Amino acid sequence: MKNKKSKIEINIELDENKIPEKILWTANDGGVFNKEAKASFLSIWDSKAKESLRIDLWTKDMPLDEMKVFFFQILSSLAKTYEKATQDEKMTKTMLDFCDYFAEKLEIKK
Repeated sequence: MKNKKSKIEINIELDENKIPEKILWTANDGGVFNKEAKASFLSIWDSKAKESLRIDLWTKDMPLDEMKVFFFQILSSLAKTYEKATQDEKMTKTMLDFCDYFAEKLEIKK
């Protein structure tokens, strides 16, 4: 039996200074076709080098208030993913407490 493959594609339109103007992504298996995004943070684990590799992009018209909410949501989902991966409830709670603090200091409404 052949393994199934899935593809996620991210296309970036750049201005003359190589600053992202448009981010489009496609995930055929998820029913997403050239959906526009204002930001994308992608992390990949390199097990040989024992380090994470990142691609952090956002368009030049990404509003600052939306970027703050985006960071809050990323931090919150990282805490939940950490719990799912490690079952470490104590550290998850600590991480979520920080997320609450982060939201409070940035005056982000949940």
